[in-house]
Order: sequence, then C-alpha cells, then structure tokens
Amino acid sequence: MTSSEQETALPTPLPLAAPLGGLTRSIEPVPDEVPVDDVDIALLRLLAGDARMSQRHLARSVNMSAPAVGERIARLERTGIIQQYSVSVNWARLGYAVVVYLPVVAVSGSDIGGLMTTLDELPEVETVNVVSGSYDLLVRLRVRNHKHLSDLLLNQIWQIPTLQRTETLLCLAETKQKSFTEKLLGQLETLNGH
Repeated sequence: MTSSEQETALPTPLPLAAPLGGLTRSIEPVPDEVPVDDVDIALLRLLAGDARMSQRHLARSVNMSAPAVGERIARLERTGIIQQYSVSVNWARLGYAVVVYLPVVAVSGSDIGGLMTTLDELPEVETVNVVSGSYDLLVRLRVRNHKHLSDLLLNQIWQIPTLQRTETLLCLAETKQKSFTEKLLGQLETLNGH
C-alpha cells in the first residue's frame, strides 16, 4: 500500500453491541401462566382489597376452613401469583406530588438494558418500561417540584452517556386511586364464565 493509499484508507469500524442484547439482564421474564380456580380468584380479590385480612376472615368469606385457606395462600405465594404484601403510599402527602413521564431514546447501538438499569437506580424513578414506537423506554418519575425535576434532568438523567434524547411530560391529574388488581381479577372471573 502506498503512502497516499494509507492516508485515505478508512479505519475498520468496531463491531456494535446488540442494542437490545442487554435487556435480559434488566427485565423480568414473562412467567408461565399458573392455573387458578374460583376460590383462588376470590381470595386474591379479597386480599387486593385488604392485604391485612386474617385467614379466619378470608375462610369465612369463601366458606372454607382457615387451614385450607392458609394452604391456598401458601400455594399462591409459592407459584409467584402473590409476589408481596405492600403498602400504598400517598406520595403527595410526603411532598412528592409531581408525576412525570419521560419518553427516552437511547444512543444508536448502545446497550438499552444498561440504560434501563442506570435509570432504575435513581430514587425518583418509579418504573422503566421498554416500549414500541419511536421511543425506546418510557420512564415514570416522581419529584417534589419544578426545581427538583430540573436538577434531576440536568445533573443526572441527561448526563447518562447512552441517552440520546428525552421528552418531558408532566402529569396534570390522575383518576382516583382504584384497585387495578381487583378490577382485573373481576374480569378474569368473568372470562372464566363465573
């Protein structure tokens, strides 16, 4: 190769990482469906309304013995249908009244799984979802006010090297809290023909 050919030769491009290859490290796999019956659904609906309900009260509600209900609940926990018993917090009462949705576009060729993990580590991030369409991710944030949001975007989120661009959508209002779990279990009950 002559010296002029060496000067005009293009460097060999580095192989790109598969942008979606890292997702398996960052997302929960979709589990297999577990069969349930009417009693399981009834117990789940009762617990969705009040997770602190005693086994004795649950047993009376489904016309079973408390030990039988305890066995069913243990099976629902073991199979991963019941994942946890939790508390619902009114974040506005604690000073985090502003909900923000952040559609995110990752840098082309970057590891989206790594970006998800980085975003998810921020305390203000409630959820990070992989979405279809013109965005890669949809992030739900909870912040105190405009200044908090501005600081979070400027000093943390926009400093992530694999993040190309975002939009900021402020939530102006939400519907009253409902029990999504109870409603969907009711639909499941209807679909099962009961």
